[in-house]
Amino acid sequence: MKEMNEQQALARLCTLCSQAEHCTGEAIDKLQRWGIEGEAQDRILAYLLRERYIDDSRYCRFFIHDKLCYNGWGRRKIEQALYAKKIGKDISNPLFEELETAQYLEVLRPLINQKWKTVKARDDYERATKVIRFAMGRGFSYDQIRTCIDELSDEDHGEYSDPHF
Repeated sequence: MKEMNEQQALARLCTLCSQAEHCTGEAIDKLQRWGIEGEAQDRILAYLLRERYIDDSRYCRFFIHDKLCYNGWGRRKIEQALYAKKIGKDISNPLFEELETAQYLEVLRPLINQKWKTVKARDDYERATKVIRFAMGRGFSYDQIRTCIDELSDEDHGEYSDPHF
């Protein structure tokens, strides 16, 4: 890609940010790839923030919602993705606190129900272990996973009945 000047980069980022949510980290990455130097980057970012083309809090809110609802990710996996996008915990933690446990469980229940039916295991204890590992990989907490597995076992009236797990 040919290098851009400051005005071209600003115009390009304004267009991108008006089409979809982007965060500061993504904008900086693009500016660096386009060969824009430090002071010019600062001026462009200041403009984008001032004109609200970029708002990391707004971006974070949509990102959390989309990853939870559409990708079936739990808090920990979403936090890792936000960290990779250079979104600070000072922005994300208040947004996570707005979410209720019921919202996580609403996403997790169907994932666990579906996985439970497809996992091959010698017994329900091994099956539960595999399902727990799967759900933890998706970023859900052990307590949330345990709640869903316990509900599943209650619905099945004892199909999964190990009280020690």
